[in-house]
Amino acid sequence: QVQLVESGGGLVQAGGSLRLSCAASGGTFSYYGLGWFRQAPGKEREFVAAISRSGRDLDYGDSVKGRFTISRDNDKKTVYLQMSTLKPDDTAVYYCAARRTILSVPSSRTIDDYACWGQGNRVTVSS
Repeated sequence: QVQLVESGGGLVQAGGSLRLSCAASGGTFSYYGLGWFRQAPGKEREFVAAISRSGRDLDYGDSVKGRFTISRDNDKKTVYLQMSTLKPDDTAVYYCAARRTILSVPSSRTIDDYACWGQGNRVTVSS
């Protein structure tokens, strides 16, 4: 199993941008599909974005589509979430997650599909 560590969160004004990174260690990074999820105070964890093991299949939650971009760098064993045009509603703790799959499996937005999780990274968007 891979271990995941997020970085890049913080405080940003509405309309601004941030890039989250999630570095993996242990395991073979290229064997894993990856996802980003978030949890706002008092709310359930929700899907943000996912990328398949091949990198060809991308999926986004409706609330972030067109503003966020997920990408992966297998050489650096890192998955990224580029967030633009941030809104106060984007305030949450963001988690990266990994699931080991075969190459042909598409990305997943289902929390229970992911076995490996990072510790979470807080993003606060001020109005």
